[in-house]
Amino acid sequence: MKKHLSLLLLILPFIGFAQQNDSTNISNIYKAALTKSDCYENLRFLCKNIGPRLSGSENADKAVKYFEEKMKSYGFDRVYLQELKVPVWRRLDKAKAEIITTKKTVNICALGGSVATPAKGLQAEVIEVKTFEELDQLGEKNIKGKIVFFNRPMEPTHIETFHAYGGAVNQRGSGASKAAKYGAIACVVRSMNLRIDEFPHTGAMRYDAKYPKIPAAAISTSDAEALSASIKKQSTQLFIKFNCDTFPDKVSYNVIAEIKGSEFPEQIITVGGHLDSWDLAEGAHDDGTGCVQSLEVLHLFKTLGIRPKRTIRAVMFMNEENGLRGGLKYAEEAKRLNEKHLAAIETDAGGFTPRGFDIDASSAVISKIKSWEYLLKPYGLHEIEKGGSGSDIGPLKAPNVSLIGYRPDSQRYFDIHHAATDVFEAVNKRELELGAASITALVYLIDQYGL
Repeated sequence: MKKHLSLLLLILPFIGFAQQNDSTNISNIYKAALTKSDCYENLRFLCKNIGPRLSGSENADKAVKYFEEKMKSYGFDRVYLQELKVPVWRRLDKAKAEIITTKKTVNICALGGSVATPAKGLQAEVIEVKTFEELDQLGEKNIKGKIVFFNRPMEPTHIETFHAYGGAVNQRGSGASKAAKYGAIACVVRSMNLRIDEFPHTGAMRYDAKYPKIPAAAISTSDAEALSASIKKQSTQLFIKFNCDTFPDKVSYNVIAEIKGSEFPEQIITVGGHLDSWDLAEGAHDDGTGCVQSLEVLHLFKTLGIRPKRTIRAVMFMNEENGLRGGLKYAEEAKRLNEKHLAAIETDAGGFTPRGFDIDASSAVISKIKSWEYLLKPYGLHEIEKGGSGSDIGPLKAPNVSLIGYRPDSQRYFDIHHAATDVFEAVNKRELELGAASITALVYLIDQYGL
């Protein structure tokens, strides 16, 4: 007993020193992020000098080159491109729509992956539904030759708005084929937006090969309300017209930088966001903020002279929005090279005020990360819980890989998600920098203590 007590008394001062050192280092991370960060200016360049970056576009190519050059300028240990093929879909004109019955022009946009309408557009009676079950009940006799209008709003009572999104987004994803099954000639989907405004929100949709491909568009929430009101009063005709097309796949790249670990270089901690964005806006919150925050993690380590024990890697994934091929390629290469990923962190929920992290890992890992709460809570990181992580890091999932999603406040995210409002001016500099510091702090702790 005396021997154990003596050993404990010997170790305690070192434990206290380590805790104090961690507290100081994390404090320094936040100070540097708020005073020396390049985050906001990097985002400004990405949004204002490059702009929308849909996979396969010229702007996506420019973004790859920009981040490769920026990473090299920071002097990281390694910067490289990871080649992959991406799908190419293009919007070829601005969509037009009118409620013929009330002579009201409405705001729509083609959904990503949709086929075009006929060159002169199409006009038909509109049938409103809120669920796929309701669609099934109506059947072919009520739907054939008509436009199906999916009008299920995101549920406003969810405090976590991603839950509201998850409860409504299947209309956008598979609504066209569900409607085509019963002979619909087009579908229009209420935008995934909790706010009532005039901006349509695009996003990926997919066709079921068993049914004809019909044009699919999103309609703004304010115009969805107007269309619904008209349908309730009378038989309503809607006109829609837009041109878009799918082209052959194109070569693109994930952009990757790393700092080699000094003690366990074979253990990799990856942090990333997706470089592509939808084509209606600048892709600021989705996911320019995630890209510049991920890059800033490595930059802060360099700025503060912190040499990590493990290899820290920043990845700008390509093609999250309409294919996930960047995430799939990264995982494929990790498997081929027999890489050992200790953890992967994704930031793809906007650049708003930090709240915490969702963790997809064993209960032991979650407990270990929660044991660091006393170091993270002073910076507003209260929400450290079991949960999902991110689309691009999902393919890395394995029993020995901890997947983590950075979670900022979600209340304003769907105001701008996939819409023309997702611009640089919508990002708050301080919130963006606090997010970069929060992710860096967690990476620092994982690097110091493992998982």
